[in-house]
Amino acid sequence: MTTNDSATVQRVVVMGGSSGIGEATATAFAAGNAEVVITGRTQDKIDAALARIGGKSTGFRMDATDQADIEAFFAQSGPIDHLVIAVSGAAGSGPFAELNLDDLAAGFDQKFWAQVRILKAALPQLNPTGSVTLITAGSSRAAFPGTVGLAAINGALDAMVPPLAVELAPVRVNAVSPGVIDTPWWDRVPAAQRQALFVGMVATTPVGRVGRPEDIARAVHMLATNGFITGVVLDANGGTNLPTGR
Repeated sequence: MTTNDSATVQRVVVMGGSSGIGEATATAFAAGNAEVVITGRTQDKIDAALARIGGKSTGFRMDATDQADIEAFFAQSGPIDHLVIAVSGAAGSGPFAELNLDDLAAGFDQKFWAQVRILKAALPQLNPTGSVTLITAGSSRAAFPGTVGLAAINGALDAMVPPLAVELAPVRVNAVSPGVIDTPWWDRVPAAQRQALFVGMVATTPVGRVGRPEDIARAVHMLATNGFITGVVLDANGGTNLPTGR
């Protein structure tokens, strides 16, 4: 089994690593000479991401909502030093009065249950000196209209981090909670609406811009490789939650 010795090549699995935050995270680890495995639903997207990531990267096609796919992956994965769970979905958003509860349930299945199933299946393969990092979202502690469902999904994941860190020790468990990040997740939003939101974030956020996938990747890499941090939900949102008065 591999260790966290600096001379040992780290084995990193990024679930949902074929685009956006997951791909940027895989790239960050690959740049440090880690062996990186990414997963995704579409082989074409996986192949394209691997070409961009480079290094010692490989891919595995799987559906994170399919228990059989998850079990098949971990049956052949071998030991894992760092597991990053970046799978997500868009179902469950919208004004509460109009929220379709079946859509909310689908949102939980796409992100909450997917991340929980993955972590549970991964346990036998986790290096005791390694880490797990969940990707949640700032909606869990914000109050933006239309995000009640997303707040529930991500809030449930955030709440699990401290007790998981205690139960799974010495494996370290953390989460990164991104703010508004310019990724393909936003492609489903009409362009004009998306642009208006981004402009509003630039005007009201202390850092004066929306986030980039690389911002989150650096936060994940820090949590995964710092052996003295566990049980933390790290906000990476450009100060969105600060009362600036803007």
